[in-house]
Amino acid sequence: MNPGEFQEPTARRRLEHALLLLARQHGGSGDAAAYAENAFAQWRGKHPLNESAALAALQGWRATEACELRTDLPLPPAQQQRTQRMRRRVLSVLGLAGVAAATACVTRWHWQQPLQTIALKTGLGEVVSHNLPDGTHIDLLPRTRAEVVMYRDRREVRLEQGAMRFDVSRDETRPFIVNSSWGRVRVLGTVFTIDVREERMKVAVAHGSVGVWAGGGEGRRYAGAPDVLLRGGQGVRVSADGLSRTREVDVGSVGAWRDGWLVFDRTPLKEVVLRWNDFLVKPLRLEGGEQLLLTGSFRLRDPNTFIEALPRSLPVKVLRSAQGEVTIVQR
Repeated sequence: MNPGEFQEPTARRRLEHALLLLARQHGGSGDAAAYAENAFAQWRGKHPLNESAALAALQGWRATEACELRTDLPLPPAQQQRTQRMRRRVLSVLGLAGVAAATACVTRWHWQQPLQTIALKTGLGEVVSHNLPDGTHIDLLPRTRAEVVMYRDRREVRLEQGAMRFDVSRDETRPFIVNSSWGRVRVLGTVFTIDVREERMKVAVAHGSVGVWAGGGEGRRYAGAPDVLLRGGQGVRVSADGLSRTREVDVGSVGAWRDGWLVFDRTPLKEVVLRWNDFLVKPLRLEGGEQLLLTGSFRLRDPNTFIEALPRSLPVKVLRSAQGEVTIVQR
């Protein structure tokens, strides 16, 4: 079904008729309900568009609890006295108003339903690429969990943990939104990364512009202007301390892990170790020095070069066990 299917007048009348027949199945006598049920079955079988409207009406009826309208909707015509016909005309006016309300409710409900939902998950050492139906390209770092939901009026990603790079296909009618427990990012078309860990969220933009709202949770409403607007070459961090100052980032480093590099720019050693451990079968251990800051670029396929260079860059020493485990200790 296309986004405007029940906005067009003819299609909307089909939906209204389907709702009217549904309502009549739940009102009046058993004979009247049976009559309406038979009429509904015959009508939906006459044309594929009738069937489409019938399915939407059934789904919307259940979802919007349209049974509240049942007592107001008209029954099938019958041979009655003039006074009864007049009463039925009055009830029909009320019933059609109810159907109009139900149609608006079902149309709104139908518009808000997801077109597609995609669950994404990567394991240790996995870097995965995925193309979305709208032309957006995404890349996932190891140990990333996310869900993509495509709606008619927006595109949403829920990033539970890990890091993703987005090359968003521009669509002014459907903004691209990424939600996490730390906040929200909203764009139209751009290239950027988001890294979500237990203690913070980091956003970096290669080009385009990105609106960032700090603070997450189910009760957070993201109305009004973003807390910060990032442009190409800018980044920001959201943590328990709030929103950091906007910082400059090397656009070439945004998502550099796609090309086999880990790039750090005054990154706390604790985060450096966590990032490396996403790729290592035997994780690095860190004892002290969590807040030491590291700057440098390292090839993912050569962790030993990183380990050997670390004591020359920071006041740490590296201990290796007989089993090949590596522990980084602050000097």
